[in-house]
This record gives sequence, C-alpha cells and structure tokens, in this order.
Amino acid sequence: MDRKTGKVSIKTVYAVTSLTAEQATPAELARLIRSHWKIEALHHVRDVTFTEDASHLRTGSEPRAMATWRNLAIAALRLAGKSSIAAGLRHNARDASRPLTLLGLT
Repeated sequence: MDRKTGKVSIKTVYAVTSLTAEQATPAELARLIRSHWKIEALHHVRDVTFTEDASHLRTGSEPRAMATWRNLAIAALRLAGKSSIAAGLRHNARDASRPLTLLGLT
C-alpha cells in the first residue's frame, strides 16, 4: 500500500531459493522477501544520507567499520524518534555534546 495515497498495488516478484517446497511456504517466502527489503531500505538510507557508494574506503576492515558507525547513528536517531535521519544528523552535528546526550552518555 502506498503510504501517501493509500492505493493498494500488486507486484509480482521472482526469487531463487534453496528451500524445499515444504520449507518455502507462502508465509516463509513473504518473510524472507520483507527481510531482504528491510536491508535494502537501510542501504538506501546509508547511501543517500552518507553518500556511502561514493566512499573511497574499499579494502580491509574500514568499510565494515564505517558501515557499523553509520548504522549506529541511524539506529540512535530512529530510537530518538527522528523521522528525518539527515535532519537529525545536522542537528547533532551543531553541538558536540548532543550525540552523547542522544546515546545517554551525559
């Protein structure tokens, strides 16, 4: 359902799985697909907000470490009730104590 218009649409999705026919129930397949799209949505937020795809960090542990920090920032802002991650980042960047307060460290 489109959240803005309330319009319901049907989309056909094709997927490949190693599950057996007994394991691949409609409910299980729907759960797996929703889980996949949650990850895609997070990656979209990270790329749009942090321009992650343009990062020059490509080797070693640096890409994973930065992804972890970005995920922490997104999760903390969401837990604080921020609907706009970008606005929350800008707000917290203005004062070095704000991120610590957000995390309950001050």
